[in-house]
Amino acid sequence: MKLVTLAEAARLVEDGQMIALGGNSLTRTPATFVRELARQKRRDLCLVKTAGAYDIDLLCAAGAVAEVRSGYIGFENMFGLAQAYRRGVESGDVRAVEHACYSVIAGLRAAAYGLPSQPVAGMNGSDVPALTDFRQAEDPYTGERVYMIPQIRPDWAVLHVQHADAEGNARIDGGVFEDVLMSRAAKSVILTSERIVETDFLKEKPERTNIPAFMVRAVVHAPCGAAPGSCHPLYDTDEEAVAAYLKAAVDPERLRAHLAEWAERDHHPAAKG
Repeated sequence: MKLVTLAEAARLVEDGQMIALGGNSLTRTPATFVRELARQKRRDLCLVKTAGAYDIDLLCAAGAVAEVRSGYIGFENMFGLAQAYRRGVESGDVRAVEHACYSVIAGLRAAAYGLPSQPVAGMNGSDVPALTDFRQAEDPYTGERVYMIPQIRPDWAVLHVQHADAEGNARIDGGVFEDVLMSRAAKSVILTSERIVETDFLKEKPERTNIPAFMVRAVVHAPCGAAPGSCHPLYDTDEEAVAAYLKAAVDPERLRAHLAEWAERDHHPAAKG
């Protein structure tokens, strides 16, 4: 059985490791888990995501991040820029490795396929290749030069799902985003799950099992584990809570208060509403 506490799962992550965070923007992100990483004072992490918001920004505010590989970090039209991430990049504390979302996907695919790099089309004329040192190679069949994206192989994929059993088989409802790809690209997977189900529940529709147990190291029961973001079809984004976080993120003391405020809900599922 791989079912562990939140604190035990977060302790698997070591300083300096590369972490791929599932979900997208404010949807089905492993928010409970990143708060625990912040509380445990993890440092020098490299974070990977196509489009991040609360998860990436909070870890930057907590001083946990050395590098971010992403296509976009921000709170979109509702709340604007990710200010803690921006401050980290502008101060030099956080290295922003420029990507387009689909070049992050290409790097993850390369790792999932066991390849050193993956070709992409469509970056001609962009500043991104020069900023990130994406290099060109000649296609052996056509002679066309294409950009090659080096593999991105995270130490961990941390994913929040709606259903998981105690062995680590998991089902995602709604959009899967890059979660399945991350699970194949990473060395191992940590799951947080809204529900812990019997394996027979997953056997009823085996084709819906997105992540198989053999890829998973640990499973955490985490109802409302994506809050203050959303998790289809269970709850929507709590806009007031996101706004409160953004006010807290500008000051270390207020950020500690934010983490403390959520600690009871993060560690005691029965206390969550």
